[in-house]
Amino acid sequence: MADELTKLLAEHDDWLAVERGLAVNSLAAYRRDLRRYAAFLRARDATDPSRIGEDVVHAYVRHLETLEDDDGRRRLAASSVARAVVAVRSFHRFCAREGFVERDPSEEVGAPRVPAGIPKALDEEEVDRLLHAVTGDEPRAQRDRALLELLYGTGIRISEAVGLDIDDLDLDDGTLRVLGKGSKERVVPIGRGARVAVDAYLRDGRLALRRARARPMVRDAEAVVLNARGGRISRQSCWAIVRRAGVRVGLNARLSPHVLRHSCATHMLDHGADLRVVQELLGHASISTTQVYTKVSPERLRAAYDAAHPRAHATTERTRDDGGAGR
Repeated sequence: MADELTKLLAEHDDWLAVERGLAVNSLAAYRRDLRRYAAFLRARDATDPSRIGEDVVHAYVRHLETLEDDDGRRRLAASSVARAVVAVRSFHRFCAREGFVERDPSEEVGAPRVPAGIPKALDEEEVDRLLHAVTGDEPRAQRDRALLELLYGTGIRISEAVGLDIDDLDLDDGTLRVLGKGSKERVVPIGRGARVAVDAYLRDGRLALRRARARPMVRDAEAVVLNARGGRISRQSCWAIVRRAGVRVGLNARLSPHVLRHSCATHMLDHGADLRVVQELLGHASISTTQVYTKVSPERLRAAYDAAHPRAHATTERTRDDGGAGR
């Protein structure tokens, strides 16, 4: 028979999926974090949520912060602990709001501070080398070029690239429709380089990959990016494609699909794009998420200062007159 903790965790899971409409990946992350929390509670015989106090939640946070691997290093980064605390707060807040418990014991529990990370974008010459790393006209080469051009040319997430269907593309208009986090739909422009690569892949490479599948699956029939067996490609395979291209041009240590997204945003800002436009392009819910890209390029800050500050290039009268004598 299920205990009260199991019942309320199931209620909370339904609420996340139905009421909040979380994306599949976000929902999976909440489930992983709350399974770990439930195991911690059960080890302490704390299976009645109405009797869980603030001290228990604090103890859980300390537990996560002190987990170590076999070499004595912290097992969880501050960002992972912070995410776990978000899941725990969500659960207890839900229980209190729905009247299952009298109060929320996590209300005053703080998460560890996560240092603001600065994305490591490629420079434009590195991107150019990467986009020319894949050669040949065989189907997989055409697919790999199209994928690299899409990730950099549009700034879409790897999950969004994997989920693309043929009907989402309008190459004549130069746009694609993507389903982002929280199932939010947006329309993204496609540059000429990506359009050429994707068009060549759709006319030739994709058809060849599709024919490779003896029994085509209906759910994969409209997928844009296919694997070698003719089915919809996985996130892991996309990672492998990007990494292989990076190895060819010496970028393997720095490269991931998300770096191409960072690079797209950074280069647009470097060339004068408005922050709000980049926010819309990337599908960020908050502009504060987009603002992290303004920290990437010291050259951009220097150029903006030199162009805008009235005394960026000025020489004082005193310096011109006496060469700074008497200082």
